[in-house]
Amino acid sequence: MASVCIPACTRALLLDIEGTTTPITFVKDVLFPYIREHLEDHLSSHWEEDECKQDVHLLKKQIEEDMRQNRACPMHAVDQTVHTDEEKAIREVVENVLWQMAADRNVHGAQAAAGSHVEGGVLFRRIKGELYQDVVFIYSSGSVEAQKLLFGYSVDGDVCSTGHFDTNVGAKVESKSYESIAERIGVPPEEITFLTDVSREAKAAEEAGLNVVLVVRPGNLELTEEERSHYSLVTSFSQLQLSG
Repeated sequence: MASVCIPACTRALLLDIEGTTTPITFVKDVLFPYIREHLEDHLSSHWEEDECKQDVHLLKKQIEEDMRQNRACPMHAVDQTVHTDEEKAIREVVENVLWQMAADRNVHGAQAAAGSHVEGGVLFRRIKGELYQDVVFIYSSGSVEAQKLLFGYSVDGDVCSTGHFDTNVGAKVESKSYESIAERIGVPPEEITFLTDVSREAKAAEEAGLNVVLVVRPGNLELTEEERSHYSLVTSFSQLQLSG
């Protein structure tokens, strides 16, 4: 693909993760299998540590919220304080985390910390997060904590970004989310360029006034002819050039 010019006024790049900075297959082909294999051993080794207890408590709060909202979920207490049987309690945590993974859930905020710590902290220190060779501000449905682990333990070492946003700021398919991000980073929407592989996210960002580039990577969903003609497309960030 040819080079793509982004406005010379661009002061901030906002990047999606899965399918944009990271192969779309990484989560399901590398991350999830590792979790399934090692999560129970990790919990057994760290069960009495404060961080693990906090994660389990937050997971319990998420289950309570699911029950209040009449969402289907494994009906377990998931709480160290009510179990004398440590092995049973650990199995319940594992079952719930695996259920969340299978449901491809992106739960919000602190209530999701157990999922992000357990699903992320277990392994990014062992598995090296796989990043495309051209990674600023990150906006992903994965929690901020999980984002930092991904970029902090990549195959290229600690790949720094300026800031991170997750769906606490709003859904990625809603234009208000991008308006909120622009306000938080103190940059007008027209001076932000957003890169994503998802056309619905691109549409929402465009409606908020951001410049948008669609990223075409191996394994990403095929774009329609209309999407290909409407948006600027890149297969590598190296194709981006400032206009003027």
